[in-house]
Amino acid sequence: MKLRKLMFVLPNLFTVTSIFCGFYAITLCSGEAEPVQLYQAALAILFAMFFDGFDGRVARLTKTQSDFGMQLDSLADVMSFGAAPALLVYKWALAPMGFWGLFISFAFMACGAMRLARFNVLAMRNPHGGGGGFFVGLPIPLAAGVLVSLIISHHVASQGEALHDSARMPVAVAVGALSLLMVSTVRYRTFKDARPSRKSALVFMAMALTGAFIAQRFHPAWVLVTYFFAYLLMGLVESAVSVRSRLASRKVGAVAAVAVAAGLDEDDDDEDSEPNATTDDGPAFL
Repeated sequence: MKLRKLMFVLPNLFTVTSIFCGFYAITLCSGEAEPVQLYQAALAILFAMFFDGFDGRVARLTKTQSDFGMQLDSLADVMSFGAAPALLVYKWALAPMGFWGLFISFAFMACGAMRLARFNVLAMRNPHGGGGGFFVGLPIPLAAGVLVSLIISHHVASQGEALHDSARMPVAVAVGALSLLMVSTVRYRTFKDARPSRKSALVFMAMALTGAFIAQRFHPAWVLVTYFFAYLLMGLVESAVSVRSRLASRKVGAVAAVAVAAGLDEDDDDEDSEPNATTDDGPAFL
């Protein structure tokens, strides 16, 4: 019985470690942070993603899921993937933009917090918990991963140089787009139900070959960026196809309803024109 109680601590240890990585990233970004410190902060958030990805899986394997663990995981995500990346991208690119840079960075953290609150509400309403084949909105760890991958790849590719002023506006647009995607209704796959199969093996092989090509043709640092942006585009494309299918089905349903209504009107007209009406000379038919 005591061993069973200790097993509930195991997934929470992964979550607390993720919080520590986020806190360490914030300490690296404080003050007049140098590019190398920002790079180390990005690596710390990347490690936080690793620990965050394992706490839920450990809880499912040990069957120690709990409401406490879900709430702790949300608080950890706000710290490690909301506050820490927002401060990091502000120090890395948006600080020279003044108020707008501060506002865009805060919007990223605020949208991430709202996205987590929505996830918790949906998880409480769902009898199966937060599981499912799709996320509603871009998960906050993936949004943080996009920013972290950009910072890491830029630091490695530029050999530690500061970000050029011409790149600050595209970064601001990217941060704003990620913020909107987190609070949107775009559906992203969870891959929780993925199983070893021929299809999954082909997908893995295609990803590996794509990464090898990018590493050889451009720079190995851009492989991580490619994977994160591929996930972003996959969700957008699948949502666009889903919306198009729903609109097409509604159009077909509307056409069918009009056809049924027209058929009923024709039936009513036929009934009105039946030759059983009376005239002045008497009934037309006996």
